Amino acid sequence: MENTPNKRQKTLYILSSLAIVFSLTAIALGIFVFATQKPDDEDFYRQSVKDNLHNFSAPLPQTLTFCGEDVPLDNVFVREALDRELTALMYQHSTTFLVLKRAWRFFPEIEQYLKENSAPEDLKYLCVAESSLANVTSPAKAEGFWQFMAATAKQYNLVVKEDYDERYNLKKATTAAVKYLKGSRSRLGNWALSCAAYNCGEGNIKNRIVEQGTKSYWNMALNLETSRYVYRILAYKILMQNPQQYGYYLRKQDAHQPLKYRTITIDSTINDLPAFCKQNNISYKYFKLANPELRTKKLINKEKKTYTFRVMTEDSFSWKKLTDKLNNSQDYIDKF
Repeated sequence: MENTPNKRQKTLYILSSLAIVFSLTAIALGIFVFATQKPDDEDFYRQSVKDNLHNFSAPLPQTLTFCGEDVPLDNVFVREALDRELTALMYQHSTTFLVLKRAWRFFPEIEQYLKENSAPEDLKYLCVAESSLANVTSPAKAEGFWQFMAATAKQYNLVVKEDYDERYNLKKATTAAVKYLKGSRSRLGNWALSCAAYNCGEGNIKNRIVEQGTKSYWNMALNLETSRYVYRILAYKILMQNPQQYGYYLRKQDAHQPLKYRTITIDSTINDLPAFCKQNNISYKYFKLANPELRTKKLINKEKKTYTFRVMTEDSFSWKKLTDKLNNSQDYIDKF
């Protein structure tokens, strides 16, 4: 009788072992069956796609305005044109995400400059459509956030030289863009046509008005790029004002944070900008980054003009310090 408990334990151990073996065998058999599923099993493949891949049509708003003017969404062709651009942005994931990240840094500045020039805030979305909020150069040699051609920039009092180019100065370029847009709007009659003129030239728009007898962008036949241009601006407005509706969840801490600066003034020629930065204990790389209008390693200043440049403060280099000011850096951004 003393050995009975040991016999029972041994029996339970054997039964447990057998149960484990049977379970592992069943799992292995399931894996084998799944792994050996015929690759040409069309039904299996189609069901897998249906279960795992989901795309949705971009929802359009019920109503929409741009710079305070109504967009005629009841017009089927307006809806389809807008749907095309919004769908492209919605599924152009990497570029759209980068635009959202950059907007967290640059929109406060652009909004301030628009306000200072009594311009509608919606014009910031034109800047996005032009450059994706990056200092890029187009194949036609338009440059900066607002993509000014050199000749046009000079007409609007921007300095364009080899070593110094104000198309890259966000404040001055925004002021020039507003001057152009407000002027063309007063001559053409509405903001949609003003933005179209920004793309193809005011002369071209005036010719189309005479040719077609309409001052409605929505009813005007234009070249392909310009016919899509204003809709692209609108698509950015729609998506950026409600990014989560279109599948974009961006935490505040992951966005590009606004930087902090102090300023310095320069009123003489600098023949060696890296050496100047070294003498003043400034990083040449980040000085150029803060002042992209400086295009070479020198600054010729024969007129002894006074220039004001930005220098990043120490806080600008610390992600922790930049994000500490957020109420909750883990919060998702719900509007731009």
